[in-house]
Amino acid sequence: MMSKLGRGQKDKVQQFMAITGASEKVALQALKASDWHLEGAFDIFYSQPQIRAVTDTTHLEELYKRYRDPDVDMILVEGISLLCNDLQVDPQDIVMLVLSWHMKAATMCEFSCQEFIGGLQSLGVDSIPKLREKLPSLRNELRDEHKFREIYNFAFSWAREKGQKPLALDTALGMWRLLFSEKHWPLVEHWCQFLQVRHNKAISRDTWSQLLEFVKTIDPQLSNYDEEGAWPYLIDEFVEYLTENGIVPSRK
Repeated sequence: MMSKLGRGQKDKVQQFMAITGASEKVALQALKASDWHLEGAFDIFYSQPQIRAVTDTTHLEELYKRYRDPDVDMILVEGISLLCNDLQVDPQDIVMLVLSWHMKAATMCEFSCQEFIGGLQSLGVDSIPKLREKLPSLRNELRDEHKFREIYNFAFSWAREKGQKPLALDTALGMWRLLFSEKHWPLVEHWCQFLQVRHNKAISRDTWSQLLEFVKTIDPQLSNYDEEGAWPYLIDEFVEYLTENGIVPSRK
């Protein structure tokens, strides 16, 4: 690409790359768009983050190399641990679930190159400081009902063992505690205890998604719970369990 350029143009490309940290491709794009005026090219570059975010993956590729596993072309547990360390967040922090949702990650504790780079591009960040600045707004997404539902449903497949349809009970309990600590559902511990005592089996997607409906529509005292409603049997049994144990007032 550079070989077709005149000397002065090559110098401008080098200068532009040195100052902005952009790739050669992005430098050429901005300079051509500004008729080879450096100042104009900087204006274009800094005023149109999408040029920067979408085409310049150099920094992202470098970041990916920092975290990728030495033996497999993926970021695995150790890489994620290092990423959390760089971001100064606990690996168990729910913000990592939101980040994984943005990366459309298929499996917990793993990012493919495409997931990692694509996710950061979609967030418009290409460095750890920028991603760290973004964390509070990622956390805030959990307050949005629509996004919370998407993240909640995403968590089911993300947390499953590879090749398994249901979600292992222990994993489900951990995910519910994490998700409902955000939603402040007062019955979450009772639900977890009930499942351990009465159910003790993996959790189906239907139970997973219906529980969110239950949490959103039924008040914690169950005053608006309808036994004739179309709840899964597990939720009906949970209501009985709460009543039998005096956790909520008897419905009779």
